[in-house]
Formats: sequence, C-alpha cells, structure tokens
Amino acid sequence: MLPLLEDTDEVLVDPRGNPRPGDVVVARHPYRRSAHVLKLLEGTDERGAMRLIGTNPGTSTDSRSFGTVPGELLRGRVSSTLRTREVRS
Repeated sequence: MLPLLEDTDEVLVDPRGNPRPGDVVVARHPYRRSAHVLKLLEGTDERGAMRLIGTNPGTSTDSRSFGTVPGELLRGRVSSTLRTREVRS
C-alpha cells in the first residue's frame, strides 16, 4: 500500500458498518483464503462484489488481476493507522 502505508505500519480494523468507495479495507484473498489483502475499495457492484485497488499500481496485486471480491470476504474498514518509528540510541 505504499505510498499510503509503510511496511511497519499497523492498522486497526472496524468490522462494523459498510465501507464506502475510497476507504481502505481488509478482506480475505479470493483465492488464498488464509491470506488477507489491504486495499482501497473502488466500488461495489449490484451483487455485493467489491473492486479492490492497490495504491501502487505497478506492483500491486488487486482486482485488476484477481477480479472482484465477494462481500462476505470483507473483514472491515481500516479505522486507524499506527506508524512505528525506529528509535535510535
């Protein structure tokens, strides 16, 4: 999710409610159910399938490669980001 999120960032996820286009969401990967994806919600179709897009299109695996994601795989909307900083002594 670079440049929006860094590798060391942690996120808090709100599983309630309906995310809107532009929200960052966490969903189970549509083909590797043990994996999760963190993406921008581009939109939802009439069947409830979500189109998820990464913020770094050159390196992102998202709906452009794996298609839409069923709504039941949604884990929630990212509500907060915790950015850790390296402490130097």
